[in-house]
Amino acid sequence: MKKTFILILLSSLLISCKSKTDSKLQPNVILFLTDDQGWGDLSYNGNKDLLTPNIDKIALSGVKFDRFFVSPVCSPTRAEILTGRHHVRTGVYDVSLGGERINSDEQTIADIFKASGYRTAAFGKWHNGMQAPYHPNTRGFDEFYGFCSGHWGNYFNPVLENNGELVRGNGFITDDLTTHGIEFINKNKDNPFLLYMPFNTPHSPMQVPDKYWDKFKNKDLTQKGTLSDLPEDKYSGTNIKGENHSRAALAMCENIDWNVGRIIKTLKALKIYENTIIIYLSDNGPNGHRWNDGMKGIKGSTDEGGTRSPMIISWKGNMPEGKNVKKIASGIDLLPTLIDLTGIKAKLDKNLDGINLRKLIYQEDKDWPDRYIYNYWRGRLSLRSQNFRLDNKNNLYNMNEDPNQLQNVSSRYNETFELMKKAKTKWENEFLTNIKPKVKRAFVIGHPKLKNTQIPARDAKANGLIKRSNYYPNCSYMTNWVNIEDTITWDAEVAEDGKFEVVIYYTCAMDAVGSEIELSFSDSSISKIITEFYDPKEHGDENDRAPRIESYVKDFISLKMGVIDLKKGKGTLLLKGLKMTGKELIDFRLIMLKRI
Repeated sequence: MKKTFILILLSSLLISCKSKTDSKLQPNVILFLTDDQGWGDLSYNGNKDLLTPNIDKIALSGVKFDRFFVSPVCSPTRAEILTGRHHVRTGVYDVSLGGERINSDEQTIADIFKASGYRTAAFGKWHNGMQAPYHPNTRGFDEFYGFCSGHWGNYFNPVLENNGELVRGNGFITDDLTTHGIEFINKNKDNPFLLYMPFNTPHSPMQVPDKYWDKFKNKDLTQKGTLSDLPEDKYSGTNIKGENHSRAALAMCENIDWNVGRIIKTLKALKIYENTIIIYLSDNGPNGHRWNDGMKGIKGSTDEGGTRSPMIISWKGNMPEGKNVKKIASGIDLLPTLIDLTGIKAKLDKNLDGINLRKLIYQEDKDWPDRYIYNYWRGRLSLRSQNFRLDNKNNLYNMNEDPNQLQNVSSRYNETFELMKKAKTKWENEFLTNIKPKVKRAFVIGHPKLKNTQIPARDAKANGLIKRSNYYPNCSYMTNWVNIEDTITWDAEVAEDGKFEVVIYYTCAMDAVGSEIELSFSDSSISKIITEFYDPKEHGDENDRAPRIESYVKDFISLKMGVIDLKKGKGTLLLKGLKMTGKELIDFRLIMLKRI
């Protein structure tokens, strides 16, 4: 009897241990995505003007994909990483004004991993839709902290959002995002998690803490950029945006590296480093003509320099260390690869365009078949095979002999040239019919899966003399409201009947007190008299290390309009003036509608 009891006890202990071991076998995933960081902005790729030791160590402890390609700009790359599908399939065709949104019927990596028991979080720049059902909290992410626009105008203590609620950031934005990532890791150390860290640097405006800038502000950069796509007499060897732009970008890259190190240190302290897959890459080429090993093109270009990204994947003790993969790969490959590596049972709603990179990670790649990687943006399409690139103008380059795309060899490799042209035409015929929705998608209000709906100036149409604070809409506001007849409108759709508290974020001069504004949709309207003036100056230039192209920013105050009753359906959301007491009405930034 005693012997039987001991056997039962041992069996129970073994089952318990096996259960704990099995849970540990399901690895965590951390995906770092930087913004406008070029292939050459890391010391492990040969840049001698900066040091990125923490990222370099990940490369040494894992697998480096040396010829890895993404889209030429932000939101398309993000859509491809999140879905494993070409961005033109997903509904993404622009970087603002609604064209950055992933179609609501697309599955994301977070949807898939969450369904498999993972806790999920995204901290940083989303850039694939602001209102539900496009918001990250409705795309599979349990937690979101950051901003949904394509760029932000202030990196120090900025206004951000936390799961749909507006909050004030704490310190420099990349440091703040990383702190939230660390808190998430600590909270979920005993559960499998997917942590998406889409940092928004080194995207402009070029702001970085003194600690990093002081190292670079007087630095003589030893490696210069190249402009192989411009005549030599128009290029002096320096960044046409100014050397301080390059210096600030490199300073921001060193700050990114420090924050990556903070995450690694946390994983090691919690003893989960060896149970975590880490991926590091960027969303496009560099945002300036700084050193990038002579590659042609920068951000926005479909040439090599605009689409080649650093990419490292590491899983300490479970992957080869220091391996350098020369075979071409793409951002669309990450999702199928992670599904395989983690062993999750994924139920896919649609076919993926990406392929599983497991064999390239673990085996020799001698028998790996050649493929075409398609880089598309705004009517320009370039194809990359293992050895050749066919550019947007149908110039063919041998990328092994001529990595800087200096000599068209289409006549020398006529068979390859014809095959790649044929593949290009086929892809255009198959994919580009999807590049814009046949019916324009409205901006959604009151989706039941998210309590708050942000309706920013970014998505609005200015009518009359009202104008944006800047050509680039993402962090802009509306100003010059000098005529009472002028309006601000949105093509909108109320997802479900409901009552909503309305708050408008505005500024105005003292003489605008007593003015009255109205918000309306269909047969519903609500109005409010302005009783408080707030007329701050724009700011941001005091923290800029180089001139910016984006809007400067200012602080806005809230005006509680009251409650509006909205009925389901499409229509025009209209903000107008009913009474104007001064020279201008208001400067407008944002409407927040909260379902009650």
